[in-house]
Amino acid sequence: RRRMSVCVETERREELLITKGAFEEMLQVCSFVEIDRKPHPLDDEYREAARALVRELNEEGFRVIAIAFRRFPLGRERYSQADESEMTLAGFMAFLDPPKDSAAPALKALAEHGVTVKVVTGDNEVVTARICREVGLTIEGVLLGPEIERLSDEELQEAVRHANLFAKVSPLGKARIVKALQAGGAVVGFLGDGINDAPALRQADVGISVNTAVDIARESADIILLEKSLMVLEEGVVEGRRTFGNILKYIRMGTSSNFGNMFSVLGASAWLPFLPMQPVQLLVQNLLYDFSQIGIPFDEMDADYLRKPRRWEVNAIARFMLYLGPVSSIFDYATFCLMWFLYGARTPAMQSLFQSAWFVEGLLSQTLVVHIIRTRKIPFLESRASAPLTVLTSAVMLAGLVIPFTRFGATIGLCSLPWSYFGWLVLILLAYVGLAQVVKSWFARKYGYY
Repeated sequence: RRRMSVCVETERREELLITKGAFEEMLQVCSFVEIDRKPHPLDDEYREAARALVRELNEEGFRVIAIAFRRFPLGRERYSQADESEMTLAGFMAFLDPPKDSAAPALKALAEHGVTVKVVTGDNEVVTARICREVGLTIEGVLLGPEIERLSDEELQEAVRHANLFAKVSPLGKARIVKALQAGGAVVGFLGDGINDAPALRQADVGISVNTAVDIARESADIILLEKSLMVLEEGVVEGRRTFGNILKYIRMGTSSNFGNMFSVLGASAWLPFLPMQPVQLLVQNLLYDFSQIGIPFDEMDADYLRKPRRWEVNAIARFMLYLGPVSSIFDYATFCLMWFLYGARTPAMQSLFQSAWFVEGLLSQTLVVHIIRTRKIPFLESRASAPLTVLTSAVMLAGLVIPFTRFGATIGLCSLPWSYFGWLVLILLAYVGLAQVVKSWFARKYGYY
């Protein structure tokens, strides 16, 4: 009802019901106006004068509440909403609540990152429009609380798409607006600090409040901002997208690599008279490969990735796995043929040489593809990995080259490789990187990459 009342006992031995609230709602319950401490009927002339005064204050950016009262005999035991009638308008209280200095640059930064900002408030549309102009937010459509209450959920879902300023909205109306945006496919973050914001904070996908907010707002929120600058919102959006992107990198790498290895192992097991790789060798290879992935959380995302929001799409990940995974198998089979026909590793007695060659090629190709998959662009030239990821992948590749020549390699069944093999290895890796880049680029054009 956008108003609130208290009752006090006065020195005149009477009870005074004092009501404060939004101007239009207060005008509906007032029949008199006090001027120079004398009551006068609140006729059309006085009502229009009051409206003009409030409109002038709103246009200057002031929030206005009206104050009214009504006298009752002493000893009344109970008051109800019905007693808020025939009241006397005492006057107005005007509050100047200027926007934060960081509001305008924060809105600009959010817009640059594809975040649509909508204003939902209990204030009237005049003062809210003034604030929007001050922070540089273009008003595309206005929807008022009474209009929202008359709309069905389906009608509201359509209306919220075109409006970005919602004024005179009740607490439950705020939650309905958030729900309507979600029903239209939007992911909604709601920023609020008052009691009236609690339902919307709970309804939103991400409820955001500040550490100076009322208790119910802080308890309803998912995130509490400790910094006064609103630019932290943009920082949070960017960091969230960077984290999401790095998670997708890891999933793409793991699924496509394992899917390709499955094809290689199946084919080799049906073809060879021995295991293509011993279980302990496979475990060591996977341990080294996983170690190289530790740097992914510290990796950067391309600037164009951070400019727009992304969604979790399982089908896109599965499609990527199906297209890029078998590419690695092509070069695994090339390594198999190389060892079988050129180096004669065809018998169980020569299995150590065969396994060592695939151990090195498999580890290096899996590690190199990290740099291919991490970006839509051309790796190393248009987009470079962060220093931690570069150092770790380089260290793992070096370890993969060295292990077959060490005592540790011998304990897990590996042996020294002929030096001529490494020339072929370079050709295989270059061809793999080239084909993986071609397939990735084609996939990105056809299906999108993120």
